[in-house]
Amino acid sequence: TFNGYTYTSIVLGNGQEWMAENLRTTTYANGDPIPNVTDANQWVNLTTGAWAHYNNDSQYENPYGKLYNWYTVNDPRNVCPTGWHVPTDAEWTVLSDYLGGSAVAGGKMKSTGTQYWSSPNTDATNESGFSGLPGGYRGLSGSFLSIGGSGTWWSSTEYFTGNAWYRSLNKSEGNVYRSLYYGKGNGFSVRCL
Repeated sequence: TFNGYTYTSIVLGNGQEWMAENLRTTTYANGDPIPNVTDANQWVNLTTGAWAHYNNDSQYENPYGKLYNWYTVNDPRNVCPTGWHVPTDAEWTVLSDYLGGSAVAGGKMKSTGTQYWSSPNTDATNESGFSGLPGGYRGLSGSFLSIGGSGTWWSSTEYFTGNAWYRSLNKSEGNVYRSLYYGKGNGFSVRCL
């Protein structure tokens, strides 16, 4: 239980224990508040931690959780509960390798059906128990995109000043993407490990 919410978790055969749902906290582990930034212009200019609901609408809290910029992920106060952390790029790779490699791991990480995912939700089996959902993301312009179509999760690993590694799942494919194209100002989902 963290910030008033009780999370489910899964322990995989490789020894990793993951939260089985997206983070939804409004505070760091020490209790300091994470600002909720709704204004697009303010969001674009941030270099400090912030969160938002998709479309600034709290109806998306359940089941998608909140969207956080990378500055929240990188904050030494820890966005995850004490004893948990945002996974590194290498820890994400351990997960995808355990699930058979990035070409097939995505399907094993996606929740099944089309209640949340838009059709066709290709290759979704959720056999990992990760229960990945298409929570969309908040782009660098402050706009919200891709609810139902994709889910994107930060890693804690910086690539260079403007970018950090992330993973994403897509409704049309069974793979998991590893990329760093987007900047740190994007709002992505967070899973704790």
